[in-house]
Amino acid sequence: MPMHMKGPLAALDQWQPDRCSIALALDVIGTKSAVLLLREAFYGTTRFDGFVRRVGITEAVAAKRLKELVEFGVLAKRPYREPGARTRYEYVLTEMGTALLPVIVGLMQWGDTYLRDDGPLQVVSAETGQPVSVRVAPAGTEGLGPEGLEVRINRRAGRS
Repeated sequence: MPMHMKGPLAALDQWQPDRCSIALALDVIGTKSAVLLLREAFYGTTRFDGFVRRVGITEAVAAKRLKELVEFGVLAKRPYREPGARTRYEYVLTEMGTALLPVIVGLMQWGDTYLRDDGPLQVVSAETGQPVSVRVAPAGTEGLGPEGLEVRINRRAGRS
């Protein structure tokens, strides 16, 4: 069922979605590697080699995507230094990046529902242990941020 288009928007052939926010967002996160890097950032991966290993992409692709995500303000680079080693950088979510949590969780849940019979992981409330769901809600209502969530093994995965 489509959304209700009101007023001059009801006649779809009379207007074009110029400056569409969805198109602009896809300019930032519209590649598979970018979305998987964001997934890993939410899981707690911060270091370059961890992103490469966990996402399964080449160092060149990881470097390019991480650079783009930093340039757009989705991730920030933070220096760290192992004893006896040179300064390196880790990548952490910014406020803009953290705001993508519903997108990442929504993609996971959509994939679990429509592309497989329950996924291997489940996102639940860290406080109650209850599964969470992504939904559209009236403005001003509170939701859970990343700190209020846990990712667990889905015990129902693979069951029919």
